[in-house]
Amino acid sequence: MSKAASSFKSFMPMFNRVLVQRFAPELKTKSGILIPEQSTGKIVEATVVATGPGLKDRDGKHVPMNVVAGDKVLLPEYGGTKVKLGEESFYLFRDDDILGKFEN
Repeated sequence: MSKAASSFKSFMPMFNRVLVQRFAPELKTKSGILIPEQSTGKIVEATVVATGPGLKDRDGKHVPMNVVAGDKVLLPEYGGTKVKLGEESFYLFRDDDILGKFEN
């Protein structure tokens, strides 16, 4: 097992945090024209990699997470905490910061 995979398996978000991996920007159009990196803009779509257990409300009841690992989500343009695990970059968001979920 690689060092990156082993460090990822040992990481679990706390409370209502969601670990996501943003999609790589498209650097080429369908017709083959190359797009400069400065023109691609901020990537706001990502795949959920891991979630925390959730929070408890004022009555002590467990509030489940709105997303699960493997969901494709829409993120705010700014925010999140960058986490580097091995060679890959991931981002931590609160469950309520995620703007939406794409249905398959």
